[in-house]
Amino acid sequence: MLASPSLPESEFRDRIERARDKISDAGVDAGIWFNATSIEYLSHFYHVQTERPVALAITPEETAITVPKLEIMRVDENPLIDETYHFFDFPGEGPMKTITGMVEDLGIETAAVDMDGPPGAYGYEGPPLSDFISIETQSWVDRMRWVKSDSEIAVMNEASTWAHLAHQYLVDRMEPGAPQATISQDASKEASKAMTDALGDRYVPRTGIYFMGPAHTGMHSAESTGEPHPYPTNRKLEEGDGIVTAAEANVDGYLSEIERTMFLGEPDEQQKEYFHIMLEANTTVIEQSGPGVAYSDVAQAAWDVFVDHGVEEHAYHHVGHNLGMQTHEPPYVDRGSDVTMEPGHIFTVEPGLYIQGHGGYRHSDPVLITEDGVENLNYWGRDLESNIIPI
Repeated sequence: MLASPSLPESEFRDRIERARDKISDAGVDAGIWFNATSIEYLSHFYHVQTERPVALAITPEETAITVPKLEIMRVDENPLIDETYHFFDFPGEGPMKTITGMVEDLGIETAAVDMDGPPGAYGYEGPPLSDFISIETQSWVDRMRWVKSDSEIAVMNEASTWAHLAHQYLVDRMEPGAPQATISQDASKEASKAMTDALGDRYVPRTGIYFMGPAHTGMHSAESTGEPHPYPTNRKLEEGDGIVTAAEANVDGYLSEIERTMFLGEPDEQQKEYFHIMLEANTTVIEQSGPGVAYSDVAQAAWDVFVDHGVEEHAYHHVGHNLGMQTHEPPYVDRGSDVTMEPGHIFTVEPGLYIQGHGGYRHSDPVLITEDGVENLNYWGRDLESNIIPI
């Protein structure tokens, strides 16, 4: 499977042309987006959504953007954007004055929009776009993101490699007496340094103005793993602990995910039993997935494993979710889903068991639907032996 540290410019030009096809089909003058993720998906312009709104407009001839002045220099470097408009700051004269000025200059009287004006992030307030032009709502980008291109798959495969390095650094630090939050932070820092050092100028920053690093790890141990999403603590590890690990990396805005149920020393018989039930459900989903398969069918198959073993009361969430620019994306691996798998879908397989007062069990693997089956983007062993940390 190919890997790449960044998306090519052609990927974004293709997306813009696909958006133009939808604009033509809708019979409107333009498409307009206010959501930060959608703007990045179409234009490769990354920003953190705040009270200072950004608006991207695509017409049959031009791609234009309105940004706060503090983003001007980064936009000017972007070869995909033809025209840039800016306002000084919020509230100022009101960012919608600049946005509507852009709309007027582009001759837009009707538009398909992702929302009726900027979202109310960080206290932003302003008039809706529908006060100025005729709009209809669309979710084109949300749907386009379901199927990953070869280029997207390549950066997610690259992200998986770096996540595995971070995960290895985390495991290397696990020993009785190790404070779990501290070793998680140390592993994240070491993996981020390795990643940025190795990629050099090819590293695409995606962590905001504060360098938090592109690779992250986390872990929970002992009884706290009996909650699906416990708050992290700096508990010191002990021999015999069950541990649920997590690691991810961000490559050009795309994420990876690996989670493993591990044991510090030899697990006892009860731990082995729950582990193997979890692993059976996980394996069942992977083996039954493929193009044309209903998400609801594999979710039901995992549930059936739990029912057969009499542990369904310890299941607290569905099997998984699609993965890409965000950690959770539709469609979902859920018994209530009406979606079927298509080549290019990448979703997590993570059926879990959580026993209060004892512990929890969950692996997470992102799998890619191919033309004739599935590929697991993770390669860390899923079996019990691969997840016992010797002491």
